[in-house]
Amino acid sequence: MHKAPQTNPFTFGDLALDEAFTDREEELQELASDMANGQNVLVYAPRRYGKSSLILRAAQEALQRKALVAYCDLMKTPTKERFAAALAKTIYADIASPMGQAFERAAELFRGLRILPTMEVDPADGSLRFSFQAGRRRSDIDETIERLLELFGELAVERRRRVVAIFDEFQEIIALDPKFPNLMRAVFQAQPEVSHVYLGSKRHVLERIFNDRNEPFWRSAKQLEIGMIPALRFAPFLKERFAESGKSISADALDHLLNLSGGHPYGTQELAYFVWELVEPGGKATLDTVDTALSRVLRSEHNHFAQLWDDAPRTQRQLMLALAEEPTAAIYSAAYHESHELPSNPTLQTALRSLIDKDVVSRDAEGCYRVIEPFLGPWLLRSQMGYGMQGLVERQPTGSLVDNQQSS
Repeated sequence: MHKAPQTNPFTFGDLALDEAFTDREEELQELASDMANGQNVLVYAPRRYGKSSLILRAAQEALQRKALVAYCDLMKTPTKERFAAALAKTIYADIASPMGQAFERAAELFRGLRILPTMEVDPADGSLRFSFQAGRRRSDIDETIERLLELFGELAVERRRRVVAIFDEFQEIIALDPKFPNLMRAVFQAQPEVSHVYLGSKRHVLERIFNDRNEPFWRSAKQLEIGMIPALRFAPFLKERFAESGKSISADALDHLLNLSGGHPYGTQELAYFVWELVEPGGKATLDTVDTALSRVLRSEHNHFAQLWDDAPRTQRQLMLALAEEPTAAIYSAAYHESHELPSNPTLQTALRSLIDKDVVSRDAEGCYRVIEPFLGPWLLRSQMGYGMQGLVERQPTGSLVDNQQSS
């Protein structure tokens, strides 16, 4: 009887839930308690650090505690009308009691809105879909959104349940309308029955929203920063996943993998995925396996990294190379400038700000600037630091240039 082939236990690109969720137990329990207690929370992390996976796991626990959970991703709501539609959908589907006929219940729920939504059944899953058209006055859609936000608190009281309202990529609210933080804070401060949870990836924007005493959200939420996962926590997870799938990884290979990924949640799972694929059933991953896997990761990501490089002006390229070689807190020091041939500070500040906006570079809790795009650093060092024919050979997939030369 043939055994079914094992499925790769490592995942990247999608939300990591259930078994794929990597050790964030302390943050998970803290966040779940905050939701249950009605505490407003700001969760910050750069992209692909696993904050959405964390928040959805915490939301699952909140649901088990009988809370009602609403979720709105502002990255998917580039207009006020789409924002209103997203609010209406989660309020109807996740907060309001789904009693009675769908259209009648939705019509009753939203009858007080300045702009009434158009409702239709989504053929994909049979759920109700909402859309809003711009009103005659520019303020109509703002008043509609304000009323939708008020429904979180009113429905919490009506249903006698804690409501958790999650706003993913919250910094996008500024792009939607710079006045919306004032509107939202005015509504939210009158909702003790609602836990407001804000997720974001743009530190400089979030700091302005929540840490500037002149802004309406100043000191309105507990702040939780999600960083890299320490090797001591990540290592047992990786080792166990290998073992459960009938494979293993040596101690030095495991250390090497984590040194290369730096404990980046997405990057570690990605590299582990490629390592696992190289190991035969019953076999063990070695140092050479990890190095080969890294080459395959860089080859897989090459087009993405090359596009980042091609789109970057010269100053940004210089700074990316410098930080790939040497992350630093002293980015404006004369010694760092001289060592990496960087431009003057005003020009460097502009380049740094642009790379931060693109989520290529970030400053960690210790104030150290580093390249945070997973494996962009190794790619830069391999593909952009070599010179002459030898450097060209080292940048090619194994054997490709040599093979081409021999065949010509």
